[in-house]
Amino acid sequence: MSDARAFPDAVLCLDTAGCIVGANDQAARLTGYPVDRLVGASCHDLLSPRTPGGDALLTHGLPRAARLRSVRGAPEHPAQIVRADGSTLLVYVTAAYHRDDGRLTGATLALRSGARRAREVPVGIEMVSTVSHELRAPLTSVKGYTGLLLSRWDRLADQQKREMLEQVNHDADRVRRLIDELLDISRLEAGRLHLHRQLVDLSELITTVVGKVAWEYPSLEAEVAVAPDVPRVYADPDKLTQVLTNLVENACKYASPTGLTVSAEVEGDDVAVSVADRGEGIPVQDLPRVFDKFFRRDLGRPTGSGLGLWISRGLVQAHGGTLTATSVAGQGTTFRFTLPVNAFDELHPA
Repeated sequence: MSDARAFPDAVLCLDTAGCIVGANDQAARLTGYPVDRLVGASCHDLLSPRTPGGDALLTHGLPRAARLRSVRGAPEHPAQIVRADGSTLLVYVTAAYHRDDGRLTGATLALRSGARRAREVPVGIEMVSTVSHELRAPLTSVKGYTGLLLSRWDRLADQQKREMLEQVNHDADRVRRLIDELLDISRLEAGRLHLHRQLVDLSELITTVVGKVAWEYPSLEAEVAVAPDVPRVYADPDKLTQVLTNLVENACKYASPTGLTVSAEVEGDDVAVSVADRGEGIPVQDLPRVFDKFFRRDLGRPTGSGLGLWISRGLVQAHGGTLTATSVAGQGTTFRFTLPVNAFDELHPA
């Protein structure tokens, strides 16, 4: 821990069982316990870490997802700890996992006092305003079509009724997705996103997503190219659908619905899924910011909540993968995310 003494943040080193094996002076000041009291204690028993919603953390050692070799750490998330004087403190925690030849051996946690984040409270107001605006469009459509159906049912042809009901169904899906995004934001930030994993056929999932997006973008032309050796992946199909839908819709919105390629291939220990467009590309100054919360580009039609890519990255990371973007001016943009091939074996060791 000698190097950690110079860190501006509190640092705790844990073994796989969640026992504290190292701590710096900043951790002692933050928790109120001296370093020699922290070292050797169970993090769960001593500090009683919990999510802001009250769910206990580290009850059985490091998180289960840490077993995945591709998971290098946990993104910053809020948690509550109990200090030596019995007071509760909100902290923001970032984790880096340690491995020996792929085997999980422990983790280093960096903790920052939540008091530093007081200035960020207005973000919640911005989120409410943004999402309220996004909800208005599909709800207006639902209200309009249902009102028309109720008032003119006997005068409408069956085909007209079907088209209106299909639109209502589509808009209801949009509302549900926005609500899912709101829930995912709170779960990602609280570090308590739960994945309902099963073996997923990526070819089938990609084809289904492209078909649904085509309802909103009738001119969509997308080539689906899934390599024959791509295995089923152990993942949450709803979350993967959400990620892929965001990427395909973004390509249609900011580039063009024609000329898209959605592909999947095996790359080492991962399956890589890519959505490539032939648009004008993302400006160099915007590319590092596309995964920032609330960021919306000025190119194309700057609609949307500005949350889709931020959430998508969090969902991919929760699966043990990464989501990246590359772009060439005048040639197009490619969003690419990876999923570990051996997730089932690593999460269910024999």
